[in-house]
This record gives sequence, C-alpha cells and structure tokens, in this order.
Amino acid sequence: MPKNTTNANGHDAALALTGPAASASAPTIHFTLQGKGGVGKSLVASILAQYFLHRGANIRCLDTDPVNQTFSQYEALCAEHLQLMSDGKVDSRGFDTLMERLLTEDGIFIVDNGASTFIPLWSYIVENDVLDMLHAARRRVCVHTVVTGGQALGDTLKGFKSLADSTVEGNIIVWLNEYFGPIERDGKTFTDMLAYRESESKVLGVVRIAKRNQDTFGRDVEAVIARKLTLEEAIRSGTASVMTKQRLKTVQRDLFEQLDQLSLW
Repeated sequence: MPKNTTNANGHDAALALTGPAASASAPTIHFTLQGKGGVGKSLVASILAQYFLHRGANIRCLDTDPVNQTFSQYEALCAEHLQLMSDGKVDSRGFDTLMERLLTEDGIFIVDNGASTFIPLWSYIVENDVLDMLHAARRRVCVHTVVTGGQALGDTLKGFKSLADSTVEGNIIVWLNEYFGPIERDGKTFTDMLAYRESESKVLGVVRIAKRNQDTFGRDVEAVIARKLTLEEAIRSGTASVMTKQRLKTVQRDLFEQLDQLSLW
C-alpha cells in the first residue's frame, strides 16, 4: 500500500511507490510565467503541485496573481495568496517578501504568477540577479510557461521567447496546451518553429497537455477544473462514474509520467 505523507500545510498525500522519498524534497522553485492570460497557466501550477504531492514532496504553493486568484481556489493545495497590488498598481517591492520566503524556507515551491504581473516579476528577477542569488543559496529554479494553439499561439510564443532571450540557463519547461487547437504554424509543430530552434538550449523539457475526445475526456476534465478539485480528489469521489474515474486516471498518469522524465527534483 502507498505510504501516507503530509505536505507543509498539513494535508495528507499518497506517496507513489516509484516516487522519491520525501527527504529528496530539496529547495526547488517552480515559477509559472506567461504574458497571455487564460491559456492554462494556473492549471499548470495545479498539476505541478498535484504531481509533487503524489510523489511525497513537501510543497508550498503561492498565488501571486493580483487579479484572478485561480490557484488559491484549489483548497487541497492550500495555496497562499500574496498581495502585490498597492493603490491599484503592482508594487514591485512586494516581490521582496516573496524572495525572502524563497530564500529562507525549505520544500518545493510552486509560484503561480498572473499575466498582469508577468513583466514586473520577470523584470524584477532579471534586474536583481535573483537567479544567481537563489543558486548561491542552493535553490534550484525552473520556469514553466504555456504555449497554446488557436488564436493565442502567437502571443504565447512571444511570451516563451521573451523568457528564453532573458535567461542564460536551460531551465524552461514548455507546456503545450492543445485545448484551443493544435500547436502548428505553416505545417510546423512547436519543436520545428523558429522560436523553439533559436531557444532550444534554454529548454529543459516539454510537457504536452493533449486534447482528447471532447465529449468524454474533455467534459470530465472541465468539470474537475470548474470545481477546483485535484485529479486525485475527483478520482476518489463517490459521485463520479467508473468511466469518468478511469479517464481522469489516464490523464493523471500521462501528465505525471511526462513530468517523471524531467529533472525537476
């Protein structure tokens, strides 16, 4: 039977038999960053948190979106909301509090950032040499960004490219969200596009959120997202049908196996 463990906020989580021990939860920081809103950035943050919990990690979830606090609505993840607005504007000094926590607290951090604070936060990180400071404190940083199909493809590619152009490290994980359509342009997939080829050395890995049958998988996943449940909560729910649970297990397994292939610990 899986061993039970507890996250930083006191919630029980199942530790997979194949996952690393909780002691492997070295200080690691995962930022979700994208300048385009509504493309699944908070969904990515929630998946990351669910993955690390499932693997028995000690996690700390922080929601820095000043407009839409979607991440903090997942009660099972106990995400804290950090206030970054002052007099209706983003106060960059508010990021000092965030950095203080990242430098002094242990565990795996998942920091969800809003589209409205994408430029202020990344500018703060670059201007203050935050990555060097975190590395000096033996903190590892991974940057997760979303690229989606459909009308937002161009904007999300620009967001990815701006991150890649301003970092010297290979620490970016690109999430290909196919919900709005295939991620293609002129017959080229993401890894064939110029934006990726020019920035390939900056990319640690790619995670694909596959678009599945909308009438079955699509409706099941949308219901989970709308209720701000984790996949594990929905799978264990007494109200979900057997086939709904089976489909959610398939989605969970696919995403977690992709994350297992990346060096995120």
